[in-house]
Amino acid sequence: MSEASDEAPPRQNWILLHPAYQQMKDLEVEDSAQLHAAFLVYMDLTEGELRRWKDVSSLKSPELQLVLLEGRVKDGAPIQTVLPLPAHRSLCHRSIRHVLDRGFPVVLCAVASDSTLVYQKMTDGLVTPDPPVGPFQDAGRRQHRKRRQPHGEAGGRRL
Repeated sequence: MSEASDEAPPRQNWILLHPAYQQMKDLEVEDSAQLHAAFLVYMDLTEGELRRWKDVSSLKSPELQLVLLEGRVKDGAPIQTVLPLPAHRSLCHRSIRHVLDRGFPVVLCAVASDSTLVYQKMTDGLVTPDPPVGPFQDAGRRQHRKRRQPHGEAGGRRL
């Protein structure tokens, strides 16, 4: 056997060969970091243990030169837009407005350099939070807090 046959062929990066990545690359977005972020979010939404979104597709925002993702949390749920961004990239109000004006609920996903993903729902305007859920009781009085003692006092008494 020759030495050449014993060598394994060079391994290609599986991400570059993935059909979803190829589809995103065909959108011709200039920012390769955002493209990579979009793919990581796509994989988390479709293959992650907690999510399993349905009908996820990628599309280009021509105004922003970004890859957006659209999909459903589950079958029959409304379509949501996901805006994947590398954590170092900033957004202006106009950019957010472009995504919100598409008419679908928007989720911003910040992608850290270590591939950590942080999702944040975005709304058009202010939304009041849901009331807390649980067996909470109002004690009707403030809890007593230990007072800080000024320096130079021992045991709360002056010397």
